[in-house]
Parts: sequence; C-alpha cells; structure tokens
Amino acid sequence: MKSGSVCRGVCGFAMLAGFSLLGGSAIAQEAPKRLTCEFTGGASWSYDAGVFKSKPPNPLTFSIEDIDLEKQSAMLKTAPDAEAGKLSVVRAINANHFLEVVTEGFLNLTTVYDKDEKVGKYPAVHSRHFGLLGQPVFGQYTGFCTE
Repeated sequence: MKSGSVCRGVCGFAMLAGFSLLGGSAIAQEAPKRLTCEFTGGASWSYDAGVFKSKPPNPLTFSIEDIDLEKQSAMLKTAPDAEAGKLSVVRAINANHFLEVVTEGFLNLTTVYDKDEKVGKYPAVHSRHFGLLGQPVFGQYTGFCTE
C-alpha cells in the first residue's frame, strides 16, 4: 500500500476533526420542520436548433414541509391549496438536499445551506432539469429559505 493512500482517509478525517475544533460544523444543522423558499436570481436555459439560449428566470416561491431528516423525507407545496409532492432528503456537510423526481421522470433539486446568522435566512439553490416538446430546458435559481 502506498503511503499516499493511507493519508487520504486519515488526512481527510483529520481535516474534518480540525475544522470542527475551529468552530465549524462537520454535520449540517438540524433543519426546521417547514421552510418557505424564495428564489429571485439565476438563469434558465433552453436548447433549440443546436443552440442553448439563456434568459433570467421568473421568481419562484414554494414551501418544503414535513421535513424529517431521520426518514430522509419531506413534502413540497407550490401553493397553499396545491397537492403536496414527495421529496427525498440527502444530508450533506452544512446543507440538506431536497430531491424531487416528477411524474415524467424529470428532476428538481433544492439545496438549503445552514442558516446565515447575519441575515437570519438559509441560503439556497434550486435546479430544474426537464424538457418541453422534446427540447432540453433547465434552470438554476438562487435565493433564501426562512422558517
């Protein structure tokens, strides 16, 4: 075994342990049971006639409800009276990913990072990957979630 391969595991653990001792968190904060997310920045792209075209996305708001990190599940509400969609949860260091696979097999992913105490909000990124009339369409949104 090469010494470099031993260091990869040991050094990685040492870096995480050192980061924790310096005041950083090696595990994502516990998420609240409900978040309202608003996305106002980003871009969306469509593909047509061999070219990707970009434009600013329309603002987007939705809520993530019934968050259960232990069961790795949550629900997505796009409007107060809308039927909730199922989300899978993947935990990461300092973030939680909320994954939605829509009926047609397209994919939406929302990453909510630990709360920024300065602004009192959770920075978040939302990505959509789908198609429209056989053409790729995707978007990347930036914004915040609140409790």
